[in-house]
Amino acid sequence: MENKRELILDMLIEILEKENYSHLVIRDVLEKYNYIDSRDKAFIKRVTQGTLERLIQIDYILNQFSRTSVAKMKPLIRNLLRMSIYQMLYMDSIPDSAVCNEAVKLAGKRGFKGLTGFVNGLLRNIARNREAIIYPDREKDKSRFLSVWYSMPEWLIEMWMEAYGEKTTLCILEGLLKEHPVSVRLKESLNSKQKEEWMAKLKKAGVIVRSHPYLPYAFRLANIDGIKNLPGYEEGYFMVQDVSSMLVTEVCGIRNDQMSQITKGAETDDAKKQITDDIIVTAVDVCAAPGGKSIHLAERLTGRGKVISRDLTEYKVSLIRDNIERMGCSNAQGQVHDALVFDKALKEQADIVLADLPCSGLGIIGKKQDIKYRITKEGIKELIELQKQILNIVWQYVKPGGILIYSTCTVNPGENQQMVEWFTQNYPFQMESLSPYLPEELKKEGENGMLQLISGVHETDGFFLARLRRLG
Repeated sequence: MENKRELILDMLIEILEKENYSHLVIRDVLEKYNYIDSRDKAFIKRVTQGTLERLIQIDYILNQFSRTSVAKMKPLIRNLLRMSIYQMLYMDSIPDSAVCNEAVKLAGKRGFKGLTGFVNGLLRNIARNREAIIYPDREKDKSRFLSVWYSMPEWLIEMWMEAYGEKTTLCILEGLLKEHPVSVRLKESLNSKQKEEWMAKLKKAGVIVRSHPYLPYAFRLANIDGIKNLPGYEEGYFMVQDVSSMLVTEVCGIRNDQMSQITKGAETDDAKKQITDDIIVTAVDVCAAPGGKSIHLAERLTGRGKVISRDLTEYKVSLIRDNIERMGCSNAQGQVHDALVFDKALKEQADIVLADLPCSGLGIIGKKQDIKYRITKEGIKELIELQKQILNIVWQYVKPGGILIYSTCTVNPGENQQMVEWFTQNYPFQMESLSPYLPEELKKEGENGMLQLISGVHETDGFFLARLRRLG
């Protein structure tokens, strides 16, 4: 028990004090200790992620009970207290006494014997008086209350309230705190026998498998012990991918049983969906790592097209190439290329350009909890400028009559709706309805060519996408 908590403590220090990315720290530790019991790994992951998820509330409580503010505590002590408060308030299966005792032991072990009394007294005081915690007044200071209650920076709440209203903002806040099962896209080329065998192996391994309501090839998995340990991973049966990301390929208009008329500006739904045997499609994914969208699109284009899958660094492209190889996707190619550098060889060569651009990531806070503590107003402004710079380059790769799919994993009009409006006002593109390509549940929302998905409202991460056709 003590060793598990020591790992968690070190992970929190790496993330919160040294500012390393939470998903990378957690991944690396769980891979390093892959041999430990699956329940121990689940405990380590939950306490680490949960502490990050509830950090603002936890610090608020600590400051209410401690004479020494969280900011002035020793880094090891404040993170030890944070993880202990999370266990006491959010994990009913662990007695408060056990949490306090383990924290005291760990403080002593790590060279802080002189502070064990402080740790013990503070934790036991909070445990005894948890019902007496005083939160900000919801009526007098709504933003402050919501910030503490949902552990979300106040400025983000105010931004969402202004953009979407209180009701939707509450859905966002509640949705981000819900459990987020792993979503996977099952390779559509698998036959019925292969699918049945895969499902049977998962269930035998104790994995809970649920079909996703939006797409027939999408599944949600729970009770898993590492993605790479799952049946079918090495065989390339599936990609870890949120359904929102899968919709990018859907709205490209490529179907397994029919090829849309992509390059000739067809105006009717029937024309868009007519079979065209003579088209060989070239698609370019300009910011592709780790390659989920590229590979999905390439699978749809097998025998009829290719996907050039690019990203900025060799490391990122190595992730793309590894996934291409694992998924057996021969018509996708990973390339190192800076999206800000114009590639003359691709001018007007692409039938489809996927522009899933760098963004604030506000739609995936539920999975990468530290995003909400890293992002700033200034950072968002810089990202918006970067998005414009990239779009200024990559639109030129689209053939006249071709399409550009713009997408982000954020919930912010400045990076989404306003960006598309700016783009169509300054470049020869027009929005097209997404409805013909979306699942029934989303058709109405995609009629105007844009779709904002919100975790808590939709069965996906927070995500935005738009379908834009080049006019000339």
